[in-house]
Amino acid sequence: MGAQLCFQADAEAEVPPETLCFHAQAKGAQVLLDARRSTAYRLATFCDGIVFSQRPVRPGEHVVLRVLGHEDRWLGGLRVGFTRLDPESTPAPSLPPFVCPDLEQRSPTWAAVLPEGCALAGDVVRFWVNRRGLLCAQVNAGPRLLLRKGVPLGCPLWAVMDVYGTTKAIELLDPASSAFPTASPWALPDETPSDPEATAAEECAICFHHAANTCLVPCGHTHFCGCCARRVFRDTAKCPVCRWEIEAVVWARAPPAPRTEPGLPV
Repeated sequence: MGAQLCFQADAEAEVPPETLCFHAQAKGAQVLLDARRSTAYRLATFCDGIVFSQRPVRPGEHVVLRVLGHEDRWLGGLRVGFTRLDPESTPAPSLPPFVCPDLEQRSPTWAAVLPEGCALAGDVVRFWVNRRGLLCAQVNAGPRLLLRKGVPLGCPLWAVMDVYGTTKAIELLDPASSAFPTASPWALPDETPSDPEATAAEECAICFHHAANTCLVPCGHTHFCGCCARRVFRDTAKCPVCRWEIEAVVWARAPPAPRTEPGLPV
């Protein structure tokens, strides 16, 4: 009898998992899903683009997606990770505008932004948690990237993605497919390209060297170069001038639309 039960358990363990798709209800206010729930499109703004997998993801199982749309006027893009927050019991109106840091602060969630410039339209992104609790990712046939450490195992983990900033749309793919790009892999650049040098009248208020060419959203201050603005956004997310919380950094040549009620198109 015991041997029979053991055999049945082994047979059940070999059943392939259900194909991943996006959860139908737990999604950001700006997210539009297609009929198969394999494509998530952000309608407007740069935020309110959180989406979840419809089922938990096993340790070592790869979540594979293709970036379908890229919007150059924002800085910062796709965030990926895992959460213990069950989307089935998470009403959409309760979702914050961002995965990082909002959802991480409100729930047991571990996510990270992909390095800048690596998730452009057409790129295929894989991410997973290995059995040591490491959140890893790979873009096309590029190197494996370590995004986070210390993801606790032992409880169900749902994949969570944030169609944020420069990332406009993503599509979940079948990990077993052989149709992924293998040529021209993305790799980390040796160094970050520098911002243009500035005249005294337009220099960055932090480094006093590069041109002040960005705008902080929603406060609208335009005193910083792209490198310094990204560093401030990453480190403190507060404007150095007014201390208002930064929600996004955009190029000053494309100023943000007026601030509206959360979740409404601008």
